[in-house]
Amino acid sequence: MLPFQTLEEAGIFLGRNLTIAETLWFKYSARMPDYILYCHNTLFLFIFYTLVPLPFVFIELMHSKKIDQFKIQPRIKNSLSDMFDCYRKVLLTFVVAVGPLQIFSYPVIEMIGIRTSLPLPSGWEMFWQILVYFLVEDYANYWLHRLLHNGWGYNKIHRVHHEYNAPIGFAAPYAHWAEIIILGFASFLGPLIAPGHMITFWLWFILRQMEAIETHSGYDFPWSPSKFIPFYGGAIYHDYHHYVGGNCQSNFASVFTYCDYIYGTDKGYRYQKEVFEKTRKQM
Repeated sequence: MLPFQTLEEAGIFLGRNLTIAETLWFKYSARMPDYILYCHNTLFLFIFYTLVPLPFVFIELMHSKKIDQFKIQPRIKNSLSDMFDCYRKVLLTFVVAVGPLQIFSYPVIEMIGIRTSLPLPSGWEMFWQILVYFLVEDYANYWLHRLLHNGWGYNKIHRVHHEYNAPIGFAAPYAHWAEIIILGFASFLGPLIAPGHMITFWLWFILRQMEAIETHSGYDFPWSPSKFIPFYGGAIYHDYHHYVGGNCQSNFASVFTYCDYIYGTDKGYRYQKEVFEKTRKQM
């Protein structure tokens, strides 16, 4: 909740006129408790999880030869009921794990100083913070994911996510509730280390979810903007991890490829990439 009653008071505090974005933020958040603003994140996760995979659903149902050439495992076909069943199960996990995790973590967010105040962060400030969040999350997720591929962790928890040998967009967060909590720690770690504005916090989780959906989409489009991101893994990189299955000891990183390269867990992918390419094209 902002400590100002009017725009004029906010302007005096800043020593300048508010920008258009700051005026809109003031009008929306001035009388809204910070806890409610924080809970917006859960709502955004639900909205973007519902909407972003829809183009991939339509593409899957079109059965267009022009589009199917970009499908990574073309022999695997998913019906509308199959994809809706995945969506339904993920929503249940949202209720059981994601919602409570978001809501009850507020005291930590308040303690580290995720702010809702004015001024709003600049575009560059948001860019660099979110870049740090991606790098931190990617490193932490690499080790947590790798840990979940060993013995008890895989058999009791991570195997649920690997029920999809050919992933789809809706399956990005399809996992055991315990895995949601474990890997959720990696997502919170960046904001814990470099806390910023609530808007940056929202944007981070939205972008991370969109990236996960694209990575699990099952399609590798050559025109995707993500192709221009250095060291970005992408759909085909992660699809190989699902294709190999539970015994896979390769491609653990969630976003980039540098951790797998540094720690030697991309060797299987590099050695088998040509075989994987030929095999999937024959499907």
